[in-house]
Amino acid sequence: MSELTHLDRTGAANMVDVSDKAETSRIARAEGRVVMLRETVDLIRAGDAKKGDVLGTARLAGIMAAKRTHELIPLCHPLLLTKVKVECEVDDTLPGVRVAAEVGVRGQTGVEMEALTAVSVACLTLYDMVKAADRGMRIEGIRLLAKSGGRSGEYRAEA
Repeated sequence: MSELTHLDRTGAANMVDVSDKAETSRIARAEGRVVMLRETVDLIRAGDAKKGDVLGTARLAGIMAAKRTHELIPLCHPLLLTKVKVECEVDDTLPGVRVAAEVGVRGQTGVEMEALTAVSVACLTLYDMVKAADRGMRIEGIRLLAKSGGRSGEYRAEA
C-alpha cells in the first residue's frame, strides 16, 4: 500500500507540496448511476419533470462541480482544468441514469477527485430534479474508472 501523502509525519492533515512534480497531461474518468422507478425514467425521457431539463441540468452541475472541487474537498489543489466532459444517459436496464465524467489537466497533480466530484454532483442533481416523483432513488457505483499521467502512471479499474 502506498504512503498516505495528505498526512505529515505526526498524522496531521496537510496539503501535498507538488512544486517539485513534473507538469504532465493527466486524465481521469469516473462513473456512477442513479437507480429509479421505470416511471421516473419515463418522466425524464419525456421531458415532463416539473423542474425542467433533468439530464442537461445534471450534466451542467457536474461540469461546474469539477471546476470547484478544491472548494469542496479540503486538501485538493485548485487546478486549471483543460477538459470536463459529463454524460448522463438513460439506461432502461437499471432502470435509471448512468453518469460518466472525464476530466483533463496539464499540471503537477491529478484530476481523479474532479472526475469523482463531477459524477457525484451530477447524480445528486438527478436526484434533486425528480425527487418529487421518486424519493426511493439510489445513487450507486461512484468510482474511478481510469487515470493517466503523473508519477504513478496508468490506472484502470477492474470490470
